[in-house]
Amino acid sequence: MPIIITPIFVGLFVIAQVPLTWIVGMRRVQTGIRFLGGGDDTLLRRMRAHGNYTETVPIALLAMGCAEVLGMPSAALWSGGALLVAGRIAHATQILRTGWGLGRSVGMVLTFLAMLEFGAWSLWRSFLQL
Repeated sequence: MPIIITPIFVGLFVIAQVPLTWIVGMRRVQTGIRFLGGGDDTLLRRMRAHGNYTETVPIALLAMGCAEVLGMPSAALWSGGALLVAGRIAHATQILRTGWGLGRSVGMVLTFLAMLEFGAWSLWRSFLQL
């Protein structure tokens, strides 16, 4: 079975990572801080927005791809992908603005829901095939 939906989200998330990486680098240039956070709150927030993204998105997309290969219905793939997009937007927006707030928490919950959806489907379908 070809993977059709997951690559759309992979492309979207790869492109979205570019500005997250860029804003960290640009802040480093502005402040002269070459390593770690140097006590700069703006840099730290940007680093954590980028870091959390890179900690969650790749595993979620891997699980999505597995779920698609294992026959997850298209509607479930699209809804899980939408949860992941919404979660990452909410989280990054909040952390970049203030560092903490409802958007950060909601973003993580939406991200976890997508991860759980793809992971549970992958486990369930894999065990059915044993």
